[in-house]
Amino acid sequence: MTAFRPQGPRPDALTAVSLLLLALIAVLLLVPLLGGPLPSPLLIVLLLAARLVLQVLRARRDPNLKRPAAWALDLILIGLLLWVAANRPA
Repeated sequence: MTAFRPQGPRPDALTAVSLLLLALIAVLLLVPLLGGPLPSPLLIVLLLAARLVLQVLRARRDPNLKRPAAWALDLILIGLLLWVAANRPA
């Protein structure tokens, strides 16, 4: 016999996609530590940029989600990754 367990509130679609992108970035960065190939810095930049757009969209819906420091950190990471991609030997 199973007891009824009430479910808590589920995250909205933008939150779920943002978490999915973050998990994908984490996996891509973990693969080289396990002996796999290095991911393209441009792929990581695209995923971070997509996540940043989602964060801004979420903040437009809910003003409590405005986190300019987190957005600045994402922009700094994107800039550093673009710099690495530009200076990568051919």
